[in-house]
Amino acid sequence: MNDQELVRFRDSPVARFLFGSVPMAVVWLILRLYVGWQWVEAGRHKLEDPSWVATGAALQGYWQRAVAIPEQGKPAVSFDWYRAFLEGLLAGGHYVWFAKLVAFGETAIGVALVLGAFTGLAAFCGAFLNWNFMMAGSASTNPVLFVLALGLILAWKIGGYWGLDRWLLPVLGTPWQPGRVWRPRVHPPGAPAPAPST
Repeated sequence: MNDQELVRFRDSPVARFLFGSVPMAVVWLILRLYVGWQWVEAGRHKLEDPSWVATGAALQGYWQRAVAIPEQGKPAVSFDWYRAFLEGLLAGGHYVWFAKLVAFGETAIGVALVLGAFTGLAAFCGAFLNWNFMMAGSASTNPVLFVLALGLILAWKIGGYWGLDRWLLPVLGTPWQPGRVWRPRVHPPGAPAPAPST
């Protein structure tokens, strides 16, 4: 398919306003700070708890409760494939290192969101954690944080406007649009190409 055959769609005016306009950056700032602080607090509690960062016993207990099938009522995990996944992690003792990953990951996501650094990526990682917690049967604040994270993913261009992304994104760019750091060097016409280094 060439460029003439490719149909290009533009965002609706509502989507451009919600997810790409500077006036909405204030709204996304408030939501980003709220979601980020929730992750910082969740991670901080885990980092201070040896059953998370030393032994992983807290995560082990969480997974054991999640995979348990009660005699009456519904199990916490509704999908057999996800239960099998958690059972495999339990059987392999992976909760020891996985608990550290969760504790440090939650904290890193929170710090990135509070600072507005790589907002879309941080929100995606947070949404992925929320999804996993919900799959393991934990509702709590996860559904709300998941929906807010989806909004931040959609608003990645302005979600960090009042934060470090205002400077990071133009400098570093994105995989599909290089920033100033990764921009390819252009040689003047007629100038010899540089010799490859050996």
